Amino acid sequence: MKKSIFLLLLLFYNASIFSQETASTYDEKLAKTLNADEYGMKHYVFCLLKTGSNTKATKEETTKLFEGHMANINRLAKEGKLVVAGPFMKNERNYRGIYIFNANSIEEAKAFVATDPAVQSNLLEAELTLWYGSAALQETLKIHNKIAKNKI
Repeated sequence: MKKSIFLLLLLFYNASIFSQETASTYDEKLAKTLNADEYGMKHYVFCLLKTGSNTKATKEETTKLFEGHMANINRLAKEGKLVVAGPFMKNERNYRGIYIFNANSIEEAKAFVATDPAVQSNLLEAELTLWYGSAALQETLKIHNKIAKNKI
């Protein structure tokens, strides 16, 4: 009997905590600003960057192209076209990094990728696919700028 009462109280306690955690704090204005659907989600284009076919670039050329690559990332992010970007650690698959573009179509994202000097020179190859994720990702850069002590 004591065990049953304890379990019932524990269940009630967990249910009350869970209901508090899931209480709606819906912000309609923010949702509209971020083009969120009713689930707080939206369409993006996911880009997987892989090692490209250019194996003849000199170290100096590669350095210059990757400087342009980083400048392009920063420009696209400031324009709101790129919401997430980052490199992979060394791996056996030749995966180099990702982009998540604030784009509704592969064609739109191809135009963004076409401005990347590392892709233009075939140091990197871009593979694009539609992706459905949280509209809140668009706020990542604002938060990142608040927590990054050094800028890239």
